[in-house]
Amino acid sequence: MLQIIIFSAIAGICGMGLGGIVSAVLLKKPSDKMICWLLSFAAGVMVSIVCFGLIPEALELGGIAVSVSGLVLGVVIVMGLNYLVDKITISKKEMTNIHTTHEELFHESQLINNPARLLRSGVIILLTISLHNIPEGIAIGAGGSYSFQLGALLALMIAIHNIPEGMAVAAPLLAGGINKWKVIVLTALSGTTTLLGGFIGILIGSISNFAIAMSLAAAGGAMLYVVFGEIMPQSIIMTKNRTASIVTLFGVIVGLIATKIL
Repeated sequence: MLQIIIFSAIAGICGMGLGGIVSAVLLKKPSDKMICWLLSFAAGVMVSIVCFGLIPEALELGGIAVSVSGLVLGVVIVMGLNYLVDKITISKKEMTNIHTTHEELFHESQLINNPARLLRSGVIILLTISLHNIPEGIAIGAGGSYSFQLGALLALMIAIHNIPEGMAVAAPLLAGGINKWKVIVLTALSGTTTLLGGFIGILIGSISNFAIAMSLAAAGGAMLYVVFGEIMPQSIIMTKNRTASIVTLFGVIVGLIATKIL
């Protein structure tokens, strides 16, 4: 299982860190449109992971009732965690507003432009992205417990997903004046909870096939909520056209091809 832990580290730390490097070193300040398209593509890849990887395995191991229950559980958990983060970081009035930038999408509205609150912004960003990375790690751990190939595939797909997410986190930090190397480290650190999720997934996977099926389905539900509840609505709002949807569909196709090849 050491290999699965390594895969979790690559998916979380390396994926997020590479996104930070792209923003800090190569692109300096990527545009909202570029980040939107990259996130949309990654969202499509994540849909493929769930539909062609996690759910079929969950159905095989636990049946339809367990799979549906796990999906619902994953959605509810992420909804609750996101509500908790919003409750802590923004006012009740702001919670009803539609986000219009990637900074607001990642729960850092009205924080990053105030130098005196940069540290608080970093903590909030770290918390939010860390919460999103836990179910991804669980998917890798549980999938690897069932099949080494499935765990490796999930790690690769999640790493791809984490690159634009890391860019989206790094860009506002750079705009706030934080040193680029600190930004890269902070962005990479936000992926460390993927390791925690990987350990949890391995522990769950060692219990029974029922536990593996439930954890795979729950991780799938969490990912679907992030895609359809956060990334896609905001991507459409930011681009104000169908481009985000087309890029997402392209991501689904690429994810499907990768699933079958690997």
